Amino acid sequence: MDFTLTETRAMLSDSLRRTLQRGADWAALVDLGAPAALFSEEMGGFGGAGFDIALVFEELGRACAVTPMLDSCVLAGGLLADCGEEAPVAAIIAGEAQAALAHWEPGSRYAPDPLMTVAQPMGQGWQITGHKAVVVNAPEAGLILCSARMPEGAAGLFLLDRDAGGLDLRDTPLMGGGTAAEIDLRAVPARLLHADASSLIEARIARAALAQCAEALGLMQAIRDLTLDYLRTRTQFGRPIGQFQALQHRMADMLIEVEQVRSAVINLAGQIDSDRVTRERHVSAAKVLTGEVARLVCEESIQMHGGIGLTEEYALGQRAIRLSMCDHRFGDIDHHLARFTELGRLTAETAP
Repeated sequence: MDFTLTETRAMLSDSLRRTLQRGADWAALVDLGAPAALFSEEMGGFGGAGFDIALVFEELGRACAVTPMLDSCVLAGGLLADCGEEAPVAAIIAGEAQAALAHWEPGSRYAPDPLMTVAQPMGQGWQITGHKAVVVNAPEAGLILCSARMPEGAAGLFLLDRDAGGLDLRDTPLMGGGTAAEIDLRAVPARLLHADASSLIEARIARAALAQCAEALGLMQAIRDLTLDYLRTRTQFGRPIGQFQALQHRMADMLIEVEQVRSAVINLAGQIDSDRVTRERHVSAAKVLTGEVARLVCEESIQMHGGIGLTEEYALGQRAIRLSMCDHRFGDIDHHLARFTELGRLTAETAP
């Protein structure tokens, strides 16, 4: 297979890398068209495919950039696009609005559907009652989507009225950068977007997992470059420590594992629009491999750097923290190992 980037994607990758190297803010990324690359032409963008997601987030990871791109564009914005909400999607693409998805609940870990948050009819609309945990980007988001159990038991998707009473938002910083919030909902008015959104949410979480794996790949490459530079410049016993064979072997092993992650990201990007079981098996496989290699890269790079690798002033520490956190979003290694096994069993049972 030919994995060469198309001309448009190559230009976007080059522009993103140069812009991010200058320390670009969110407005600069919007002007560059990075959010638009994550939406289809039908919704006002110019991409939206798996390879577009992988490209954008690999560059964001390489630059260790903290942006609302994943939660505002891939997750919440993507769900708005799936529901045909053209006006809010246009506002997100133009940088005029940000969005967040309130889906996970305390104690639910990676459960796919809302457990305790419920929706009840209220006149011509709906009201939502419950609690949502770690809603990333919620403090900055003007648009908050919320999943809730419908009276008949399905998972509905709603757009909350942030200005109405009953919504209590408590924000907190995240270890990897950015902010999240705990949200209490007490009969908050909401507009129904989709009455049975389980499959839509699962498909969007798959795309978000792809984005997270691609971001981790970019972080690994940045850590690789920092470590190689350190091995070339740090001297011991009168010569660069990169000349010592033991460190060369460790570095070579790390580089091979990073290339394995690249293959997994490319594979997942190519399967993101496949049938559900095929798509989700590739999601779980990519998350497991990315999580395992992320741990290896963090440990090996810090050990080869020594004490300086843990200091706040040095770039490695921040990137290692971000990389470590990648494993915990959208399912960790243990979750996806069990899930991959279960999906494999389903595949075997349905095979002719």
